[in-house]
Amino acid sequence: MSIWWSLHLRREAASVPLARRLLLGTMETAGVDPDVSYDLSLALSEACANAVEHGGERQDSTAAYRVTAYLDGEKCRIEVTDSGPGFASVRPRPAPVEAESGRGLGLIQELADHVQIGNKPGRGAVVSFDKILKWREGAPLMAV
Repeated sequence: MSIWWSLHLRREAASVPLARRLLLGTMETAGVDPDVSYDLSLALSEACANAVEHGGERQDSTAAYRVTAYLDGEKCRIEVTDSGPGFASVRPRPAPVEAESGRGLGLIQELADHVQIGNKPGRGAVVSFDKILKWREGAPLMAV
């Protein structure tokens, strides 16, 4: 059995905890190990915060981004897509330790097993990442 969902969210700070809570609730219900759930929810929060901050013109009241999550029994894949200018490089450099911002993508890379960062020319950026799941004993969606 698998689960997937997709959210279309306004680029507002309040959308970040909403996406995170939905992911945590989904993984708890499915029976995913809490440590894996926490890592993925933190990575999702960073990707969403990046979309909110950089995903389009500040003055655009209709600006939105999309979060899609797939749990397929052995892994979880998450994609966050915005409509902003995209990344200057598809291989963003890690921010210096003393920087006040810019460490989110590096954190996502540390928390996930595989990360892909890309641009949709003229239509924004895509951050996708996945992680192999660990399950609690007797989990409803545990891979057979």
